[in-house]
Amino acid sequence: MSMGPDIASASIGRGGAIPPDGHGIATAQPLVSLRGIRLTFGSHQALRGVDLDIHAGECLALLGDNAAGKSTLSKVISGTYIPDAGTITVAGEEVRFSGPNDARSRHIEMVFQDLSLCDHIDVVGNLFLGREITRGPFLDQKAMLEQAQQMLDALEIRIPRLTARVEKLSGGQRQAIAIARAASFHPKVLIMDEPTSALAVAEVEAVLALINRVKAKGVGVVLITHRLQDVFRVCDRVAVMYEGTKIAERGIGETDLDEIVRLITGAH
Repeated sequence: MSMGPDIASASIGRGGAIPPDGHGIATAQPLVSLRGIRLTFGSHQALRGVDLDIHAGECLALLGDNAAGKSTLSKVISGTYIPDAGTITVAGEEVRFSGPNDARSRHIEMVFQDLSLCDHIDVVGNLFLGREITRGPFLDQKAMLEQAQQMLDALEIRIPRLTARVEKLSGGQRQAIAIARAASFHPKVLIMDEPTSALAVAEVEAVLALINRVKAKGVGVVLITHRLQDVFRVCDRVAVMYEGTKIAERGIGETDLDEIVRLITGAH
């Protein structure tokens, strides 16, 4: 297994960000398009005919109150849930995911709120979990350490000691490791579920800066967050979910905090 130093940008973004139409809404062909997505759990209709586009080089905020459907929709995009109806189009080709590996093969990654890190192993081990580099019957620790440093350097992530167990890291450092691991799969779309929800102010700033760096590499970022102040720092568009329906979509310059709060709470 070989990874070059520009691991996060090796296969993403040909030519950088897509220019918006003047209102913060991208105009080129979407990386991913959802049309009429429906999903039911028992008697509960979780998604009710949702349309959504994700573009290269932008950050789309996917907002809504608890149970609005935003996390469910993100799990459809990332292959965790299979919709009952509707279409998913990736780079102009209609696809049907049977699981997360199908989505990964189409360069779609998701960083879940729980980060899915193994606390008892070190940074390097987490970055290479399930795809370790070996030399004969042994792990090639030197190669993994070097390539782990390259992964982090590509995103300007600073972790003082890569042999430290993840449980010893701060919340912001753990979030950065999870993002770096996702970026090492060369995503064209990266979904992040509440990446700043439990962080101190300085660590929030670091994660937002990291989101901007990922976006600048041409990745389409989907940000699920309850921290509405973050939306106006890094996002280009806003889509608001309410009871399983996408009720509004705005360029970031077309809305404000008061309108977003009204939409989220159903006062629309």
